Amino acid sequence: MIERYSLPEMAAIWSATHKTDMWLQVELLVCEGWAREGVIPPDAIEKIRAARYNAERMQQIEQETHHDMIAFLRSIQEQLGAEGRFIHLGLTSSDVLDTGLAVQLKEAGALLCKSLSELVETVATAAVRYKYTLMVGRTHAIHAEPITFGLKLALWVDELRRGQQRLTAALEQVTVGKISGAVGTHATVPPQIEEFVCEQLGLGVAPASSQIVQRDRHAYFITTLALLGSSLEKMAQEIRHLQRTEVSEVFEPFGAGQQGSSAMPHKRNPELCERICGLARVLRGFAVSSMENVALWHERDISHSSAERIIIPDACTLLHYMLYLFNKVMSGLQVDEERMLINLNVTGGLIFSQRILLALIDKGVGRQEAYQMVQRNAKKVWHMASKGAIEGQALIEALSSDNEVSQYLSHSELAELTNTEYYVKYIDTTFARLGL
Repeated sequence: MIERYSLPEMAAIWSATHKTDMWLQVELLVCEGWAREGVIPPDAIEKIRAARYNAERMQQIEQETHHDMIAFLRSIQEQLGAEGRFIHLGLTSSDVLDTGLAVQLKEAGALLCKSLSELVETVATAAVRYKYTLMVGRTHAIHAEPITFGLKLALWVDELRRGQQRLTAALEQVTVGKISGAVGTHATVPPQIEEFVCEQLGLGVAPASSQIVQRDRHAYFITTLALLGSSLEKMAQEIRHLQRTEVSEVFEPFGAGQQGSSAMPHKRNPELCERICGLARVLRGFAVSSMENVALWHERDISHSSAERIIIPDACTLLHYMLYLFNKVMSGLQVDEERMLINLNVTGGLIFSQRILLALIDKGVGRQEAYQMVQRNAKKVWHMASKGAIEGQALIEALSSDNEVSQYLSHSELAELTNTEYYVKYIDTTFARLGL
C-alpha cells in the first residue's frame, strides 16, 4: 500500500522484514518440535536456536532460484553448517508461508479491532450528545418525517457493532496454522509438531489441510473487511450529503489553514469522507479476488499467492486507515442544529402529512379518502415552493380552508398535529436497546 494510506503500526506488520521474521519463527518452532520428539539432538537445537537469515543473501539466491522460500532457507543453512539439515525438515513451503501469514493476520486483526472499538465509542458519544436534536428524515433524498440526528448515529453504532462481531468471527476462522507437509497428510511431519507450533504462536490448528490452509477462510476475512468498508462508505456518504450547500447541516472538520480548491477560495469540500468512499471501492475489489482464490487445482496451485501478496496486506492497511480517518471525522464533526430546524420547517408542514392522515382515519374517514384530502392540499404547498421559501405552516392553512377536511379537524386540532414531540417519544427505547 502506498504510504499515503498507511499507518506505521500496520505497515510494520506487513513489512518484508516482519514477514521473514515470522518465517524464521515458524521454522525454529518446528525444530523445537522435532527436538521434543528426539529427532534433533540437544547440541544441534542449541545452535539452531541462534539461527538467522541474511536478507541480502536471500535476494542474491532468489535471483538464481526464483523461489523466495528456498532463498530464505539457503541463507540460514549456509550460516548453520551441518545443523542446517534440520531446518525445514519434513515441511513444504506453505507450512511456513501460511502459518506465518496467520500470525500477521492475528496481529493486524488486533489493530483493526482496536481501531473499530475506538470508532464505536466515538460514534456512540456523538449519538448520545445529539439524541434529541431534531432534523428532517429523508427517504429517496426527499423530506419525509422528523427524526433526531442522534437516532441516525445510533443506527451507525448498531451497524458498527455488527461489524465487530463479524470481524471477531472472521479472525477466528483465518488465524489457523498448518504444519502438515506437502499434501496435508502429515506423513513427513507428525500432527503433534503442528499442534505444538500453533500453540506457541497463539494460533488455532486447521483440523484438515491440503498443502495449504483453505482459502475460504481468507475470503471470509477479506469480505468482512470489505463489508466494514461499505458501512464506513454509507456513513461517510451521509455526511457528504448533509454537507451539501443546499443542506448544510453537518460538516467534516476543516483545519484553520486548510484549502478546499486551487481555484475557488470559498470551497469547503467533504474530502475526507470522499476519500473513505473511494477506498471502499478498492476493498470491494479485493473481496472479489479473495473469493476467486478459493478454487485452486487439486491440493493446491500457486494462482492465489500473487493476488494475496497484494490484497491481504492492502485490505488490512486500507481498512485500518479508513477507521482512523472516519474516527477523525466523527471526533471533529460540526453539527449545525439551527440549520437542521430551518430545514425541518422548510416545506411548510408537509412533513406532518402522515400524522394528519392518521388523524382523519381516527375520525372515521376511509384511508383512501383521507389520503386524497391531504395529498391535494400538499400539492398546493409544493407549488408554493417554486416561488421561494414557504413561510409558516402552509399545509395546516391549506387544510383548514378545505371544506371537506374542516368537517373532521378544526384548525387547532390540525395545529396540534405539528407537535414534533410526537416523533421522538420512543427515542429512549431505541437508545436503551443499544445500551446508550
